Amino acid sequence: MATVTLKGNEIQTSGDLPKVGTKAPDFTLTTIELGSKSLKDFEGSNIILNIFPSVDTGTCAQSVREFNKEASALDNTKVLCISRDLPFAQARFCGAEGLENVISLSDFKDGSFGKAYGVNFTTGPLETLLSRSVVVLDEKGNVKYTEQVSETVDEPNYKAALDALKNG
Repeated sequence: MATVTLKGNEIQTSGDLPKVGTKAPDFTLTTIELGSKSLKDFEGSNIILNIFPSVDTGTCAQSVREFNKEASALDNTKVLCISRDLPFAQARFCGAEGLENVISLSDFKDGSFGKAYGVNFTTGPLETLLSRSVVVLDEKGNVKYTEQVSETVDEPNYKAALDALKNG
């Protein structure tokens, strides 16, 4: 279990992020077209998992925009934006923003992604949503970098996540 804050108030998550150097846990998430995608579908690509509570909040929306902008400059890299938002909300947001360099995926069905990655909030007003985190994977699905943002309203360290790919 990890402890983070929401506007200074402590809240807990269901576990800890996968350790750097380990194989990332597999997952099955729902696409905006209501299909399914698993980690295996992205094999052979570097992956940035941009994990957040809801695309309908300012900080979450900004992280999607920022990674969308940065992803276009990276070779063989996919950015997966993962929340428990319904796929309809994810599609609406990306369509309205014109975002084409990220892939929105939802953990709304059973929360299994959040459990596997230890990022489900277990206390506080965001209970069951996902803690703002970034996990970077290499082409083989090995964890190269992780960050669980300590204050939920803060943005992740984009530079560190991108540097993990560029310097890896």
